[in-house]
Amino acid sequence: MSVSVLSPTRFLGSISGLLQVASLLALVLLLLKAAQLYLLRQWLLKAVREFPSPPSHWLLGHNREFQTDQELQQFQKWVEKFPCACPRWLWGSRVSLMVYDPDYMKVVLGRSGSSIALPFLSDPKNHGSYRFLAPWIGYGLLLLNGQTWFQHRRMLTPAFHYDILKPYVGLMADSVRVMLDKWEELISQDSHLEISEHISLMTLDTIMKCAFSQKGSVQTDSKSQSYIQAIRDVKTLFISRVRNFFYQNDIIYWLTPDGRWNQRACQLAHQHTDRVIKLRKAHLQEEEELEKVRRKRNLDFLDILLFARMKNESNLSDKDLRAEVDTFMFEGHDTTASGISWILYALATHPEHQQRCRKEIQSLLGDGASITWDHLDQMPYTTMCIKEALRLYPPVPAVGRELSKPITFPDGRSLPRGIHVSLNFYALHHNPKVWPNPEVFDPSRFAPGSDSHSHAFLPFSGGSRNCIGKHFAMKELKVAVALTLLRFELAADPLQVPIPLPKIVLDSKNGIHLKLRKLL
Repeated sequence: MSVSVLSPTRFLGSISGLLQVASLLALVLLLLKAAQLYLLRQWLLKAVREFPSPPSHWLLGHNREFQTDQELQQFQKWVEKFPCACPRWLWGSRVSLMVYDPDYMKVVLGRSGSSIALPFLSDPKNHGSYRFLAPWIGYGLLLLNGQTWFQHRRMLTPAFHYDILKPYVGLMADSVRVMLDKWEELISQDSHLEISEHISLMTLDTIMKCAFSQKGSVQTDSKSQSYIQAIRDVKTLFISRVRNFFYQNDIIYWLTPDGRWNQRACQLAHQHTDRVIKLRKAHLQEEEELEKVRRKRNLDFLDILLFARMKNESNLSDKDLRAEVDTFMFEGHDTTASGISWILYALATHPEHQQRCRKEIQSLLGDGASITWDHLDQMPYTTMCIKEALRLYPPVPAVGRELSKPITFPDGRSLPRGIHVSLNFYALHHNPKVWPNPEVFDPSRFAPGSDSHSHAFLPFSGGSRNCIGKHFAMKELKVAVALTLLRFELAADPLQVPIPLPKIVLDSKNGIHLKLRKLL
């Protein structure tokens, strides 16, 4: 019986043949992908042909124009040149129509909840970009769409009822005072202070107390500081991934240094929220405590989630619960921190308005030892200044939608189904055709009786998917501003002017530095 042996020459020939076949197959796949991208680009060019824009590179899009720290200022030039909306190409096969006209905003946001019976039939979030947030915050209210989003929104809405929010004012004030006490200690050595990190810890402290019934302050806890840093890292990595063509593929991204860094940051953020959930679950294990919470007249955010989880396991899984906690932990503190930081900066750069607010607050609160819910509606000029600062520095600069059906705008221009639309609130608020002299800080724009378009001012978005915690946020903004102005005089640091950067929320590249003077 003979055994045939493959000669080295024949073996090498077989390997060579396989490599040739593999190379040919790879070439065919590459050509098919190139053809697919070419056809997609042609469809996109046709879809946005009614909306002119600056010339873009066939591969890099407009990325070369937005690589500097002047991204927002660069886009302002587009706003002045191209009315209502303008396509922005991220690269050759990805485009988003940037919308910054109130009539256009009204049309898009009006599709969200235009039906009272079916408010969830709205344009979904832009999956191409928002999915990059999923490893961090999961699919909670921010990322959910359709019926599931509507169910979660309806379930959580009671957590933001006025009866729930009223007792929170005292908790907000306690957190602000802890921060201000720390500021007093710090400025005894130097009056210059970077405020945004302190404010982030303060708003995290507030949300932990109000939404998660945390006892004590987390402002000196090193774990909370690690969580704040993890959030900053994830936001930076999110923006870099959105704008990098090669990072769109999950497998490629998670193998890169940025991808591994993202994983570590998400793990740190999850450890924080897991600790919060675990602590509350432990408290609810005892039957007496469970009944005590059930008898509470008002349930907080986490109460509602946990009882929904216990009541019907199929509707709210552990994964869903963690996603909602991660989402609200981030949104409930980071957007508010951005708002407070920029409001204080705006008042620091406009001392005449700052002093007028202070006089109003002093006449209402005295030394601020006691601040109540009713006080917050008796600060008309301070409220006007807060709104004007939110106009100049909206905490969420933009949100994205993917059109679920064709849309036609008031001027007759239209877009087909599937196009990505970016509702750019920063550009809307700085649009000279909407707000005369938009760069001027002018609180009188929001004086009682002032006339403005219903969709000209959208710091909390609009439509059925507006910010669920907007009333909570406005109360916290007022408490923080009032107590800060009672204790300190604020001035800008001319040597460290903040550079606004859109990173999910409106951050500053170099922080927000102020000079503080303790008032007697």
